[in-house]
Amino acid sequence: MTGTEYSALYVRSPEKAYKKLFDTYCKYVYAIVYNKIGRIASHEDVEECVSDIFSDIFFSYDTESGYEGDMQGYVNTVSSRKAINTYYKICARISHYAEHDEEALGRLSSDIDVEKDSDKSELQKIIMGMINQLGEPDATIVIQKYYYEKKSGDIAKLLNMNAPAVRMRCKRAMNKLKEKLTEVGITL
Repeated sequence: MTGTEYSALYVRSPEKAYKKLFDTYCKYVYAIVYNKIGRIASHEDVEECVSDIFSDIFFSYDTESGYEGDMQGYVNTVSSRKAINTYYKICARISHYAEHDEEALGRLSSDIDVEKDSDKSELQKIIMGMINQLGEPDATIVIQKYYYEKKSGDIAKLLNMNAPAVRMRCKRAMNKLKEKLTEVGITL
């Protein structure tokens, strides 16, 4: 969906615009949020953050002078910023409780390998960036297949394609992704 399409739909029916926006980007936003806060947040925190993101997009997007390109970039920016803010709020909340409970702090820190988590987080950012560079529908296919473990038939229904086409695109996308990762020194 482009910004122009969204703006035109918003003028006709704000409710339909919101529904279309949500249906189009819900899984994408959920993946962004989960990658940023999933390790430290409760399920409710993740759900609340996703809801807040869609509220922010819906109420702050300027339909008069809106973005004409693909809405995915705008959605990505809003999602990433909101998820990062939520991450800091959760960290502050954990820190607050930990200050009052030394035993809780010990429980929190004993299971966390900061160096390993940091490396893993950085690797995930690089991989997600490379996946986004594949473009659509390849990025969606890879995310649905490997992050959500969806079958080719389910992805085909989601993207209005047939299952063999999804499998072929997935294979080509994975080859491109491996090449891109190899260029930056990452081997899978």
